[in-house]
Amino acid sequence: ERKLKTYTFPYGTTNQHLSLDEEHVLLYLDSPQAKAVRDEEEAIRKSLYKPVSGRPLRECVKTGGTVVIVVSDITRPVHTDRMLRILVGELNLMGVQDEQITVLIALGTHRQQTREETEAVCGADMVRRLYIVQHDCHDESQLLSVGVTSRGNQVRINRLAVEADTLIVTGGISFHDMAGFGGGRKAILPGIAGYDTIMANHALALSDDEADGMNHNCDAGKLQGNPIHEDMMEGAAFVPPHFLLNLVFTASGSLYDVVSGAWDTAWQKGREKLLALDGVPIPTQADVVIGSAGGYPKDINMYQATKAHMNAVFAVKPGGIMILAMACEDMYEPASFADWFFRDDLSQVLTEVKQHFTIPAFSAYKTRCIIRQLKAVIIVTEPQYFHVIRKSGQIPALSMDEAWGIARGLLTEDGKEASYTVTVMPYAASTLPLYTGK
Repeated sequence: ERKLKTYTFPYGTTNQHLSLDEEHVLLYLDSPQAKAVRDEEEAIRKSLYKPVSGRPLRECVKTGGTVVIVVSDITRPVHTDRMLRILVGELNLMGVQDEQITVLIALGTHRQQTREETEAVCGADMVRRLYIVQHDCHDESQLLSVGVTSRGNQVRINRLAVEADTLIVTGGISFHDMAGFGGGRKAILPGIAGYDTIMANHALALSDDEADGMNHNCDAGKLQGNPIHEDMMEGAAFVPPHFLLNLVFTASGSLYDVVSGAWDTAWQKGREKLLALDGVPIPTQADVVIGSAGGYPKDINMYQATKAHMNAVFAVKPGGIMILAMACEDMYEPASFADWFFRDDLSQVLTEVKQHFTIPAFSAYKTRCIIRQLKAVIIVTEPQYFHVIRKSGQIPALSMDEAWGIARGLLTEDGKEASYTVTVMPYAASTLPLYTGK
């Protein structure tokens, strides 16, 4: 007697559903239902007085001098407005005036923000009260050389941060598919670094020793032997921030914890908390992984949605099958990624990435390598995008049912129609499977 269970997969602003035979479902990987912090502002304020590592804020601030606060841009919804409101309130109480404070938006290589976006990030009140500067990685007049890392990266950082009497960095800690984790040192490099410094750092993801040209230590959740992370740490140490405030979020985006204090060790503690929260140890890999990026905005375009590929690959056997639902209403955005991702010749892409490294090009190449190492990647999306999905070496489908039908056919070809295993990942872009076997 087959027992069917229906699973729900976020898709754009709606859901897709699929009924599976329960005896074949190996694992259901969801972000554990962590308790969200109820009073965010209280938790943030408390952490400034009782940091997880290092000295409290008041012992780190030169109250008579300039204070620069580095914040994330619009692409990182990390509650910056709340962090700023509380930080500035506490600084005022210590005797620091608004006019001593500069907010520096860490755009990395991202485009400049509109006034509306800056208000959305910082809060309208802060935009009115404080001097706010957007970092521009191409503007030489903004940059100062601060040192050379052991890997030969010439580190150039925004001069406001280098010359500040007190430098405070903020951000959110998440998994990052190249640096291992976001947050911490990333506020400095890439956040407020020069373009050449950022590209030299990210190009450490390439390796001549591997057949696919990639260094496999540069992956989500990995710091051990990760040259991108190590180079970022060295770069940030040239302008060490005096104080760090980072938030840890659940996969669904609610606040789980606050870490503050020393820029390096407090961040390490936050990273451990995230790994304990959203890293899911798995004893075995499955023949098929069925998942979703997690719906809008995680599947707003292919560039964002491929984070699902990069996590789900850890849960599937080499040569297995992946089914992912992603609406991608802005399928061709950003153009710099789409141009690379939808190219036919993959070896040509690698050659060009080596000659002129860019992050979208590398992300596209990395995702295409994942697609190539599997038997099939089936994408549930809108019919007008079927032709571009095919170009990237994936199989398009209209619904989860149709995708599962295609996968069943492939399993039958392999003689696995009775013995296959399935792992379900409805929030694949924010759940990291940690394969403990091997």
